[in-house]
Amino acid sequence: MPKKLVLAVIDAMKPAMLERAVATGRAPTLARLIEQGQYTDECVAAFPSVTPVCAASIATGTGPAEHEIPAMNWWHRGEERYVEYGTSFGASRAFGIRQSLTDTIYNMNLEHLSRDVQTVFETLDDKEIRTAGTTYLMYRGRHRHEPSVSTALSRLAHTAFGLPTWGPKELFYADMFASQKTPCRSQLGLPGVRDQHSGCVAEVLVEKDLFDFLLLSLPDNDTHSHKYGPFAQVDSIAAADKQIARMMEPAGGIDAFLEDHAVIVCSDHSQSKVEGEIDLFRAFDGFGLRAAQRTREDDEIAVCPNSRAAQVYVLDRDNRRKLIPRIERTLLALEGVDLVMRMGDHPDGEAIVRGERARGVKEVRFAPRGDLVDARGARWSVEGDLDLLGLKIEDDQIRSATYPDALGRVWSALRCPTSGEVLASARPGYEFLDWGGAHHVGGGSHGSLHANDSNAALIWAGTGPEKASKEQWALRDITPMVLSHFGL
Repeated sequence: MPKKLVLAVIDAMKPAMLERAVATGRAPTLARLIEQGQYTDECVAAFPSVTPVCAASIATGTGPAEHEIPAMNWWHRGEERYVEYGTSFGASRAFGIRQSLTDTIYNMNLEHLSRDVQTVFETLDDKEIRTAGTTYLMYRGRHRHEPSVSTALSRLAHTAFGLPTWGPKELFYADMFASQKTPCRSQLGLPGVRDQHSGCVAEVLVEKDLFDFLLLSLPDNDTHSHKYGPFAQVDSIAAADKQIARMMEPAGGIDAFLEDHAVIVCSDHSQSKVEGEIDLFRAFDGFGLRAAQRTREDDEIAVCPNSRAAQVYVLDRDNRRKLIPRIERTLLALEGVDLVMRMGDHPDGEAIVRGERARGVKEVRFAPRGDLVDARGARWSVEGDLDLLGLKIEDDQIRSATYPDALGRVWSALRCPTSGEVLASARPGYEFLDWGGAHHVGGGSHGSLHANDSNAALIWAGTGPEKASKEQWALRDITPMVLSHFGL
């Protein structure tokens, strides 16, 4: 039997800030894992680089074209309504707090995540490998769990959301689900308490030997970074480091823990500083914009801001050919918009990316067929202004440092069946206002195609291949690494 395996996800951990925390002695556990194992600061996120999309890629080993989670806020064509996973309290309130929580807690896993892909929990559960997970957006597994009623808060939640769910064998989700009695409390997922809850649960799981695979979610770094900016992450990374160390204590500390445990630590995306906002609602005021909860006969489009990315859906299908170019022009005219993306009319499929630059609008067209090979080994045909995506070609190899894995990520986002017709990525320093009018100006955010948001950290010790085995690591490599560890 292979070693037990822990996958720890530190939300939004910026590689440069991890390295600073390690260098200053603030993250001794992560420092030891890097020393004992391997590390890359270029594990590319999904696009949009927001948590639900990236969490789905981590949990399934696929991109949005396969797992079908398109964004944090999106338009559900089948149900003709917006889905909001909690961009902000104001955004959730705009669509109804109860609906937003139901979508986040239940529907994301049981309805929205494609049934054509398996999560890491489902695959391991099928092989009777003992799975466990702390509060994480993606938790779908083979084991049925009834809501917890062990605390006053959980009983209150049970009154509003008293439905069972399906997850790993041991599931601990914000006090709402707890497969074992523990002294651990999360105050229903209150920011600032979530990492402590995860660390407490992991400590119990290790002490009682209740897992072969544990997904340890440490989300508080993201909240801290949104408020104080990405360059203030050392404190929140240090706090996450303490919870990983806490998990290891029942085994006798890190050296004893690593004797029979392997560890993977990753972030789901990075973060970048925000200095200005983009108001999509004002920009599309001249369109028939679908309101948050009200339908009108002249609704033409649905607008979905996603921090440093955005999507626009065409509701008036009869006027689609007129609306898409108009949407594209409107986005390109906005200060702070970097790239606008859509599918073209090529019969075999073609992506079109445009951006306003110093000498006018530039364009790149590409498709997954041709002689150019990217850093992930995929083949492409590309034409247009390569500088728009920072693309360089040498010996039939195509690369971009500014927009890592740009072609593959854009293609997957556009081919996602639940994505909008037109996607946008913000320039560094800008963020789209959400449906509650909230922004993170003065703090940090993420979502864009740019490397600032997209290069995540990945550490692995006691498992996995050599770092040099891949030129470009990506979030979708993590589940295959986990499965390979268990011989699957």
